[in-house]
Amino acid sequence: MSSLLQGVNLYLIGIMGVGKTTVGRLLAKELGYGFVDTDNVIAQATGKSINQLFAQVGEVGFRQVESDVLSKVCAFTKLTIATGGGIVMRRENWGYLHHGLIVWLDAPVEIIYSRLAEDTTRPLLRDVDPKGKLRSLLEQRTPFYSQADLHITEREGDTPEDIANRVIEAIPSVLKTQVSH
Repeated sequence: MSSLLQGVNLYLIGIMGVGKTTVGRLLAKELGYGFVDTDNVIAQATGKSINQLFAQVGEVGFRQVESDVLSKVCAFTKLTIATGGGIVMRRENWGYLHHGLIVWLDAPVEIIYSRLAEDTTRPLLRDVDPKGKLRSLLEQRTPFYSQADLHITEREGDTPEDIANRVIEAIPSVLKTQVSH
């Protein structure tokens, strides 16, 4: 599989809580790639948690930092990169994402909500109706997520390993056309 990818980065996109970090680590291991979580890089670079950064500079400021980090990460190869859920909302980010293979990890709102119900680290879910907020974010972002090269939908009972395996099985279907120039 690694030879088929020819060092091309995998960018995992999708709403918060869908498993980009967990699945990303598994994919990186399977492919012999490095793993990067853009939120972790942002936290390290700024010395602040995502919550603190949101509180200080707002979502717009955070998205700018996120774009700066993505621009630097895409200069590397052989990486599996878990991105923030809103990274797809800025047009400039698509220029960076298109340097690699974009994989949309998708799951029903109920599955995502059950994972995030106790998570207090998500600034966008601090809402009187977090499930409604998730639905709203998904509705807003789905047209962007749907531009991915691969769309992997999680089903009830899927493990992170199941999802990673489905991504790996699907990669050849999108690479054949790209490699046959």
